[in-house]
Amino acid sequence: MTKVVDFYYDFVSSASYLAYKRLPKMVRDAGGKIHWKPIFLGGVFKAVGNVSPVNIAAKGQWMFADMKRTADKHGIEFSVNPSFPLNTIMAMRGAIAAERLGPEVLDPYMATMFDGAWANGDDLASPEVMMELMEKSGLPANEIANMVQDQAIKDELKKNTQEAVERGAFGAPTFYVNGEMHWGQDRLDEVMTALNKHR
Repeated sequence: MTKVVDFYYDFVSSASYLAYKRLPKMVRDAGGKIHWKPIFLGGVFKAVGNVSPVNIAAKGQWMFADMKRTADKHGIEFSVNPSFPLNTIMAMRGAIAAERLGPEVLDPYMATMFDGAWANGDDLASPEVMMELMEKSGLPANEIANMVQDQAIKDELKKNTQEAVERGAFGAPTFYVNGEMHWGQDRLDEVMTALNKHR
């Protein structure tokens, strides 16, 4: 039986970025696999009545300082994006397009967008910036740009978002292992414990 982690994420989420930087190797070393589940975090917030931590100034200030401490602890490059909060709906549709084109496209796409958002300060809300990032990374930028206009891809992002809400998610990153939910980049050890229960 394959050990699987469902990983619901949005590039706008700094916690998703930190989880993305660590969890794939952990899961791979355990002989498991990740099902990537791109969502639109704003849609989750709207559906469940949640808001971003940065809506409370003191909490937002603490959160980014805490993210930086965590990043430093694990040797991950991290900086607060000057354009935050980013509108990532096109980038998230692009993740679905990239996955359809295969892992050889999805893997560099994920790295490009996450690093762009949380290491390099790139504005993923800008189509021009997204195109430039993809071209620099050797990705099929025009193909992905065309695909994100497809209604099927738009619908899949909505479906993933609604699925996350129906499963109990209220933020990102959210993980499921055999139906057990875990939330937050600081719960990766618990995710792995749950994964290793099911061999």
